[in-house]
Amino acid sequence: MLTPNNACSVPTSFRLTGIPGLESLHIWLSIPFGSMYLVAVLGNITILAVVRMEYSLHQPMYFFLCMLAVIDLVLSTSTMPKLLAIFWFGAHNIGVNACLAQMFFIHCFATVESGIFLAMAFDHYVAICDPLHHTLLLTHAVVGRLGLAALLRGVIYIGPLPLVICLRLPLYHTQIIAHSCCEHMAVVTLACDTRVNNLYGMGIGFLVLILDSLAITASYVMIFRAVMGLATSEARLKTLGTCGSHICAILVFYIPIAVSSLTHRFGHRVPPHIHIHIHIHIHIHIHIHILLANISLLIPPILNPIVYAV
Repeated sequence: MLTPNNACSVPTSFRLTGIPGLESLHIWLSIPFGSMYLVAVLGNITILAVVRMEYSLHQPMYFFLCMLAVIDLVLSTSTMPKLLAIFWFGAHNIGVNACLAQMFFIHCFATVESGIFLAMAFDHYVAICDPLHHTLLLTHAVVGRLGLAALLRGVIYIGPLPLVICLRLPLYHTQIIAHSCCEHMAVVTLACDTRVNNLYGMGIGFLVLILDSLAITASYVMIFRAVMGLATSEARLKTLGTCGSHICAILVFYIPIAVSSLTHRFGHRVPPHIHIHIHIHIHIHIHIHILLANISLLIPPILNPIVYAV
């Protein structure tokens, strides 16, 4: 609820709405969301178990796949249990510290996953453009360092977000988060002063989404140039086929996050004088955005095991 006269206050907890406007359907929505979460958990645990047991899979590509599986388990588990608790038990309240921890895990491990996709692109580049040195360059130790570098980058990039919120945004207009999880922008928009966090969030989005995408694209440009130089079309198709699963996983990861981020930042900028005329459309837009945000956290954990396992 709004504080008196829209004043700012220091909250001890927040209230997550789940999916606003669809409260009567929460129990039914829990069925597909709960099923998807179960599939994500079982799929990624299966990937980890198979790679561990099968010695022939102890190669850079599959080690990176195991890293993706761990990341996807953390991403889905950081949000889905709370969402299901809202659906099943009406457990809307979440403490400020728990909210900030959830925010950190969501954005940190999304950043780490982007780094792992970049490392996998480098692995594909070396395997195709310099196959004789692949095993020499990408040893187990190097793969481990690349994974550690991706993790440290995520912590360094995202670690300041909850700290800045604690230090600069102690006052809020309302305690109600019109979302099902403590996404950064969903929390920041409640605060009385949002300039620093807006700028920092946009900067991190640029560094992760834009720069990683450009680096991955550059690696595939060089890969395609090398593939086009192969002697036969059969060899070209076979080589490109090894990249297909990685490209599909990248699209599944980046597209929902990019669309969700853009709609959250720019989708609500509607001129005030036409609010009444499109009141229903605004509510529909909010539903779609929040559903998309949840799906963007679930689809990669579900599809990555399927894409790579098949």
